[in-house]
Amino acid sequence: MTSVEEASERERRILDVLLALGEGEVTTYGDVAAVAGYPKQARLVGRILATTEAEVPWWRVVAAGGALRAGDTVLQARLLREEGVVVRGERVRDAPVGRFAGGGER
Repeated sequence: MTSVEEASERERRILDVLLALGEGEVTTYGDVAAVAGYPKQARLVGRILATTEAEVPWWRVVAAGGALRAGDTVLQARLLREEGVVVRGERVRDAPVGRFAGGGER
C-alpha cells in the first residue's frame, strides 16, 4: 500500500484511527483495532503500521502493557518523551492523554 487513498477499506479504517491520535495520546494495537471495528485484531494493526507508507503517528501505539514495540524503540521513546509521555525501561508509565493517562492502564 502506498497511501491512505489506495488502502483497502479495512486498512483505511485503521489508518483513520491512527491519524486521529493527538499529541501525547498513547494507545495500544488492540485499542486501535477495536475502535476501527476489528476487535481482537491487534496484529492487523501491527502489520499495517509495518507496511504502510502513509505518514501516521506510529510511535503513539504500544503493546497492551505499555511496552514499546516499534522497530526502533529508542526513537519511539524519544518521540513519546517529546510529547510529555513518561517512558521508563522501554515501557510507557504515564501519558497526558489516552489509555496510560494518570499513570495506569485502563
